[in-house]
Order: sequence, then structure tokens, then C-alpha cells
Amino acid sequence: MNESVKAYYGQVLQGSDDLRTDACCTDTDLPRHIKHALADIHDEVLARYYGCGLIAPEALDGLSILDLGSGSGRDVYVLSRLVGEAGSVVGVDMTDEQLAVANAHIDYHRAKYGYKASNVRFLKGYLEDLDALDLEPGTFDVIVSNCVINLCADKEAVLRSAFRLLKPGGELYFSDVYADRRVPEALTKDPVLHGECLSGALYWNDFLNFAKAAGFKDPRLVEDRPLVVGDPDIEDKLGDIRFFSATYRLFKLDTLEPACEDYGQAVVYKGTIPHHKDAFALDNHHRMETGRVFPVCGNTFDILKHSRFAAHFDFIGDKAVHFGIFPGCGTALPFGEDDPAAASTGACC
Repeated sequence: MNESVKAYYGQVLQGSDDLRTDACCTDTDLPRHIKHALADIHDEVLARYYGCGLIAPEALDGLSILDLGSGSGRDVYVLSRLVGEAGSVVGVDMTDEQLAVANAHIDYHRAKYGYKASNVRFLKGYLEDLDALDLEPGTFDVIVSNCVINLCADKEAVLRSAFRLLKPGGELYFSDVYADRRVPEALTKDPVLHGECLSGALYWNDFLNFAKAAGFKDPRLVEDRPLVVGDPDIEDKLGDIRFFSATYRLFKLDTLEPACEDYGQAVVYKGTIPHHKDAFALDNHHRMETGRVFPVCGNTFDILKHSRFAAHFDFIGDKAVHFGIFPGCGTALPFGEDDPAAASTGACC
């Protein structure tokens, strides 16, 4: 299947307009600072972009970042600006044509940003075999991926490698396509459906189980949207399967528990994360206003305290007393537009 994907993205597609659905090529509303960063990206890099969602998390200054499935390098170059000259970004892709575009514009972006030396590099390789590349375990602060893991044959291997490459407290932050059920095997072999990021989509519950097995104990959904296929021929093949574009964040922390447990803890956001003066949203259930005491479960407390976000919060309480499951937590579907539990007002769920 890797050869089919390389052919689709290296030869069949010559630009984002050649895609037949919006599964792999729709951004959410972009923040102003991201739009400014995109304005400086070389036109050829932008034209060969096939991502989905938003893969620029917060508080990146000076960090070491790995982009899985970096393609023409659009996101690598955006992240290059966000981490600053003291940070670094590595992109991995398997498609020669995409890597050629990315490598051709390294010096263009270095000069555009005013850096003395480029802080990016691109490696050719398969995401299922990251061990074969020049990547040191435990050295990345953040790993991102933009609508690529669904194209991988062994998604569990990708998640395991990401966990291994992250520093303790590091984060895998990525957008991808998910299905509301397991996609029939016959459809997974269709090169167009696969190349359009549909038939390789994981059933959401399989993804959650794979992520936890890889070591990411508490996956957090940041945002999601239903996909409209639009192409009648593709819709006929897919039948009643529903697809969603979603962004998740997964943290490498040994202290996280299987459920949201209540220890009477709370946090206060200081308003100091760049571009998030008034509030910071960790995920779709945790939007913390500046200066306001915000009760949280033990997992959320630990995610904030033992990651790059720690300096931006004050922390209240410890784990000396346990009060059971955090109020509002339950079994809501991650893409729960049909699930009343999705409307819960609990801080953690």
C-alpha cells in the first residue's frame, strides 16, 4: 500500500486542486499568527500541500519538533518560524517528489525568517519504520502529523514510535481522519479511497485503544468536524460510513490514570501563553479563562504540571485525598453529535 500512496501523492496529484474530496485538504479557521506565518511560505510548497486540520499547538518557542508525513514541507516551515531560531524541526516523508519540493526551498525560508542557519531538515523514510532513521529516542518536545497516519498500513507502529521518540511530558499533536465504524477490507485496497484519506481511516474506538496500548493513557480530542465527501462515485462506494476530521493531543506521562479521578485539585491559568491572553483550551472540554480557578481531574492536573505548559499555570491541591470519578466524566462518543452526553458541562469528561 505504501507504493500506491507514493504514486498517488507523487504522480497522480499535481496540486491540492486534484483531490476529489476535502478529507485531506481543509483547514479550520486559522489564528492570525498562523496566517501570517503561512503568508511567507513559498508558493510551490503551498501548492503541493495535502493536509487537514490545524497542527500548530501552543507554546512552541525553542522546542524540538518532528513532523510525520511532512510532504512538501508546508507545516515544517510554519513550525520553523514558530519555534524560532533556537528551535528545530525535522520532517519525515516517503515520497521523493514531495521531498524534492521541501528541500528545494530550505534556504528560501531561512532567508525569509532572517536565520543565520536553517533549523529544519527532511528525512526520507516510512512512518512505520522510524527506528531506521537518524532520530534519537526521547529527544522531541512535540511530534505533529497532518492527515497522514491514516495512510499508514501499521498505525500501531507509528504510535509506538512516536511515544519512544518523545521526551517525558512531550506531546503528539495531530490531525487525521476517523470513521464511525471499521472500514470493510475491500475498500481499504481501493487506491483512490486510500489516497483520499478515507479507506485507511481508523474506527475511532480502535484508535483510542491503540493509543493507550502505545503508552498514551489519556487521549484528548481538541476539535472535530464531519466530512462531506461530495464525489458521487466515492459516496456510492462508502455507503453509510461516516468520516470525521479530528485533532487529538496525546501526552507521554507515566502518572496518567485510565479514568478521570477527582482529587479536589484545580488550576489557574496565568494568561501567559502567546496568542492566548484571555483563555487557553487544552482540549474540547477544558477552556480555562485567565485568573479563574478551574477544577480539574488528576490527569488534567498532571498534563499541565508536567509538560511545557507548567510555567503558565498555578496549581492547587495534591493527590492526598481521593473523591472518586470526576463529576461529568462518562463514556461520551468522541464525535458525539448524536450523543446527549457530549453536551455535559463538566470540566473533565
